Amino acid sequence: MMLNKALEYTTVYLLLGGNLGNREENLDLAISLIGNDIGDLEAISSVYETAAWGKKDQPAFLNQAVAVKTSLAAVEVLQKALNIEHMLGRVRKEKWGERLIDIDLIFFGNEAINIENLLHIPHPQMQFRKFVMAPMAEIAPQMIHPVLGKSVLDIYKNITDDLAVRKV
Repeated sequence: MMLNKALEYTTVYLLLGGNLGNREENLDLAISLIGNDIGDLEAISSVYETAAWGKKDQPAFLNQAVAVKTSLAAVEVLQKALNIEHMLGRVRKEKWGERLIDIDLIFFGNEAINIENLLHIPHPQMQFRKFVMAPMAEIAPQMIHPVLGKSVLDIYKNITDDLAVRKV
């Protein structure tokens, strides 16, 4: 006899970005695929435009954050996100280089996960990057960073990154 086991769901926060091709369409396609492959979309931020970070001699990025309710494990979400990037034409050439689409895992519920050379959640650089924190503050201002113990909104308000981030 098999017992029915209720699925456990976690809200995962993803940051999408890209600076090549039709940037808006790439974000829309990624969000659609995330809804199909990862879970139910709970929140979608506005689109933000930001000058390139890290490697600055490239076109401006569009970024958007999404919250997704999923029954997948964090590593499975990562694999699905990488598959979506690949389906949309992402080619990894250089760190911080130009890209059609990028999907980063920012939070996985309130978990702290560190799998060397594979997955670090919360995203280890998020608190230093305004282009991450602006859309995250829009959709999850009260979310508490499980390592820093501060809300997303508090982190955003106190960020020292001076890169201009503009709501589109």
